[in-house]
Amino acid sequence: MAVARSRPICWFAAPLLWFTLSAGVSAEPAQLDTIRDVVLAIHNCWRPPPLEKANPIDITVIVSFNREGAILGHPRISYESEQATDNDRVQYRVAVMEALQRCTPLPFTENLGGAVAGRPFAIPFRNKKYPPRSQEKRAWLLPKIL
Repeated sequence: MAVARSRPICWFAAPLLWFTLSAGVSAEPAQLDTIRDVVLAIHNCWRPPPLEKANPIDITVIVSFNREGAILGHPRISYESEQATDNDRVQYRVAVMEALQRCTPLPFTENLGGAVAGRPFAIPFRNKKYPPRSQEKRAWLLPKIL
């Protein structure tokens, strides 16, 4: 009785994988399943204005989505750094709206789409460089010497 030799699957899978990659077949974008995924996806689209155009500021936008991941209503800026000039504000508002246009509609899973539809997201965009926090000495943290 002859023993059948099994061939490794990788011999067949490698040419198939090469063919699909070379044919330009692209996979669907990964679906977003958590709120964290939504915020990260929007942050990946964020392109702050260059330093020649505006000084770095912090800005927060409030936006809602429908079940399909499209923007629902009008996004609203809820916070901008207080030291920002009018030019800085305009440049950063444009950058935020461009990020939302680049990203949407977001590929929500069915569960996430049902959970977040119509609910506002406050999405902060932090662009300032903060100085390191000083090491403050607190009286109750110092060792007591008696």
